[in-house]
Amino acid sequence: MDFINDILTEVSGWVWGPPMLLLLLGTHIFLTVRLRLPQKHLLMAIRLSLSKDKGASGEVSQFGALTTALAATIGTGNIVGVGTAIALGGPGAVFWCWITGVLGIATKYGEGLLAVKYRVSSNGRMLGGPMYAIENGLAKPAKGAKRKFWKFMAVAFAVFTAIATFGIGSTVQANAISTMSSEVYGISPIVVGGIITIFAAAVIMGGVKSIARCCGTLVPLMAGFYILGCITVLCMNSGYVWPALKLIMESAFNPEAAGGGFAGASIMIAARYGIARGLFSNESGLGSAPIVAASAQTKNPVRQALVSSTGTFWDTVVICALTGITIVSSILAYPEISVNDGGELTKMAFSKIPYIGEPILALGTLTFAFSTILGWGLYGERSMEYLSDKWLNRSKRKNNSSENNGSKMRGAINAYRVVFLITVYMGAVISLDVVWNLADIFNALMAIPNLLCLLFLSNVL
Repeated sequence: MDFINDILTEVSGWVWGPPMLLLLLGTHIFLTVRLRLPQKHLLMAIRLSLSKDKGASGEVSQFGALTTALAATIGTGNIVGVGTAIALGGPGAVFWCWITGVLGIATKYGEGLLAVKYRVSSNGRMLGGPMYAIENGLAKPAKGAKRKFWKFMAVAFAVFTAIATFGIGSTVQANAISTMSSEVYGISPIVVGGIITIFAAAVIMGGVKSIARCCGTLVPLMAGFYILGCITVLCMNSGYVWPALKLIMESAFNPEAAGGGFAGASIMIAARYGIARGLFSNESGLGSAPIVAASAQTKNPVRQALVSSTGTFWDTVVICALTGITIVSSILAYPEISVNDGGELTKMAFSKIPYIGEPILALGTLTFAFSTILGWGLYGERSMEYLSDKWLNRSKRKNNSSENNGSKMRGAINAYRVVFLITVYMGAVISLDVVWNLADIFNALMAIPNLLCLLFLSNVL
């Protein structure tokens, strides 16, 4: 297992090397400039997320689509991911994570716009996401080799997304819940795995509307409790908050400034882990959130694009930044805290709050991870639906058949749901030494087709 993990570490380091960092940050910067700083419309976007687009078609409200996307993004990446980035890349990784979020607002805007513009209606449902944007915006107008290339990229995105759900969307999150439940409450992972799977099945089997209703309730509550906990720790570490901010900024461009037991990292290493965890957290450029944005009740792609862009703000610019500053200030305030284990850093910081610190973190982890399972279950389902539709239609044309593929489609979706729920249970009861590397790898593979789509459709944006 160590040998496999070493190989995956090498592969992860390669896919997240300079070319990928350049493509991701380059897209963020390019769209920020070309779209004339869409971040400046953030307050209007927040207001729109709380209102309705009257007379619009769609499956869920704009707020429901936003909270479902936030449910998928606000997860272990905000807790364990930030701690891991600091442990491996030093405090400077917090800056790169944060800047990825600020610039990523423009990318999330672009993803939301394309999702609504190129979505399709099927049996009263709205289906969309990068696979549909690539197919309808790039493949259909093209000819010859270009047409085949973009069709391949659309299918590749759906394949990578469907596979990624079993890592980032199920096993990682279920393992975080079972580990926290075992450590804090002494509950067996077998019991926790069964409970998670039953509750996830009850929500996921209800489809997008059921998921949106659940996330609309969970997300505001869980985010509020977690932010309150971070603010409490920062108040306790008030004398170290400014030094922590200075250390984060200085070590982002001068890693030697970190010292104090922090990882000796180069600027590239700090940027690599900060940007990777930033993407893992907010998913700007990943292409997952547009899948649910396409279901929103809106008739204006720009309106939904603005609403979608607020997700990156809340997730990374606010929550990840608070987590990073909380961890770094706690390490400065309590030098005995080990910086070698990223997964333990946030827990150690919250443990300094008397009596309620660990319960708050435990509640945050449980709700964050569970809601992420729900969101990613939807992403995987829609990706499998796209792939099944392509395969069934191709088989239909090949056999010159007029057979109705509706029942086969439902069968494929139900089969995916069952496999997804099985991986949820497995994630709760087994060790996941290699899963974080796998999650990073498939994040990058998903991002490539989506980022190319955004760049080649920048005229539309």
